[in-house]
This record gives sequence, C-alpha cells and structure tokens, in this order.
Amino acid sequence: MELTRILARHPRVEKPLLLRRSADGGESVKALPFIASSGDGNGNGNGHVAAFSWETLQQHCIELLFLATPHGVSRELVPEAMARGLRVVDLSGAWRLKQAEHRAVYGFSDVDTGAAAKLDASAVYGLPELNGASIPGAALVANPGCYATSVILGLAPLVAADLIDRERGIISDSKSGVSGAGKEPTARTHFVSIADNFSAYSMFEHRHTGEILEQLRLDAGQLTFTPHLLPIPRGILSTIYVNLKSATTAAHIQQCLGDSYGSKRWVRIYAPGNLPEIQHSVHTNYCDIGFTLAKDGKRLIVVSCLDNLLKGAAGQAVQNMNLMCGFDESEGLE
Repeated sequence: MELTRILARHPRVEKPLLLRRSADGGESVKALPFIASSGDGNGNGNGHVAAFSWETLQQHCIELLFLATPHGVSRELVPEAMARGLRVVDLSGAWRLKQAEHRAVYGFSDVDTGAAAKLDASAVYGLPELNGASIPGAALVANPGCYATSVILGLAPLVAADLIDRERGIISDSKSGVSGAGKEPTARTHFVSIADNFSAYSMFEHRHTGEILEQLRLDAGQLTFTPHLLPIPRGILSTIYVNLKSATTAAHIQQCLGDSYGSKRWVRIYAPGNLPEIQHSVHTNYCDIGFTLAKDGKRLIVVSCLDNLLKGAAGQAVQNMNLMCGFDESEGLE
C-alpha cells in the first residue's frame, strides 16, 4: 500500500500497474480504494488490481518490477523476471543474504539451485547509503529489512573506522510498531495482546540478524539483537550499545558519522547528546541517528530511528528505483 501510494505521485514514472497472484489463478481482485484511478494519489477513485501474468507485463512495456510478495514467491518469480530482461526491486528477504547459513531461516526450496546461486551472488543489497555505487547498474536489488536498516546505518561508520571493540560484543535493543511484524494477523499482533503492552520476541533467531552480520562483517558471537513490539502502528527505534577500542571524544564520533553520511540525502545526524525519536522520523524516508558517549570515552550508545514502512521498506525501495533509473534520489519521497 505504501509503495503504491508513493509511485502514484512519483513525477518520473507512469501510473503503476498493480498486480497480484490470485488464489484462483486468473480472476482480477478487488481494487485499492485509497489510490485514485487517475493516478493522482488523492484517493478519489479505485486503483485496479489485476491478476499477475508475464504477458500483462509485456503488454504494458514494464521495465522495472517491484515484488512485495512472500519470500518464497519472490524466490520463484525473480529467475523468470531476470530471463525476461526485467529489472527487479524485491521487498522480501528472498535475495538479501549471501551466506547459506543465514538464508536457512527462510527455508527456501529452489527449483533450479544453480540459477538461484547465481542470482544470490549477483543481487545487490539495496542500502543506498552503503551500496549506492552498485545499485544503478544492478538488475536485481534486494531491499533491506526494516530492523536491519536501522541497525546497519547506526553502526556502519563506526565499524568501518574500526572504533568498536567487537570482542566485547554489540547489543542492539530494537523496538518496532506493529506493522513491522507483517500484515498476517497473529495472536501476538491481536489488539488485546498489543494494547497497553510491550514485549520481546525472536531472541537469537530473528531473520534480520543475518543481514546485520553480513553487511557489517560481524561474527555471530559479536552481536546480540533483541527485537521488541511496541503498541504503536509504525516506527522503529534501535538503541545500540558498543564498547570502543580506546577512549575518544564526542567530536570524533560526530565526525565519523558526518564523514559517512554528510552527503547522504536520507540520513540525519543529531548533535551530540540529542537523541532521535520515532515521532520525528515516522511518515518520512529519513533514518535519524544520534548518540551519547560516556564520560570515560569508551562506552557509546547509538540511537537510530526510522519509519519501518518507508525507509525500512517502500520508501527505500523507491530510493533504490531512483538510483537504478538515474533519477534524483529524493524524487517521489519528499
């Protein structure tokens, strides 16, 4: 829904063609009432959603395909899309992970394991702030997970500068609104379970852990990632605790973050001692990063905030599309 809303108002793309794999294999499904059929995004009308077929894509001369599908479905569709010369931004976890031990969490069963292995190797992890140079020429971009985006962006400059004492461990205490748990209703996401409550889940086994480890080149024993469910619709706040190799200053940490993200459109760095909040990043494509350094100069807490449906999903997908198509990175997202 968020992806369609953004594309419907994007100044450089035509009205999005909305398709879904229907259970009966052929019938069109109900329209989306919040998208105008004129494509203006004002909600005055219905955006039609038709049954998916490769022929339909060809008839409409589609050049780039977004997949907002279950992981296994994306794993099935992407090889055919690549064979047909389409470029793909995949919002699932199907192509994010390079290492088989991390992909195992999804339980993939590929029809052609050789073709899947080649795509695994060629897929670009779609975090523009880290991989912006590789995304424009990519045929397949794997959109990152929402938790992973918040943690990776918070830590990447410190890891690259070799400031962190990895052997003392990194702890990421991350909280997400209910939409971060996916759209499928569960007992955990039922109103009576969420309202006036706060809970941890998937400790040591959350599927975004592998992304964080791979992108930051950490060993499994160097990261403790604990997700929590907040009683709010959307937003992520990650509080990340690290020990530094040697005492440093807040100015040095600020410079480290600024050197990495000073020219990046969608990352905002807060001044030392000022910490981001969910209410400031929600409904935007920003990732907000702040930190506090202990008086000893060796213990650092980083806070990273974003909207899990935008910078953590649909907004970042469009950011990737902009780079792939040679558009300005901010188009359609402001």
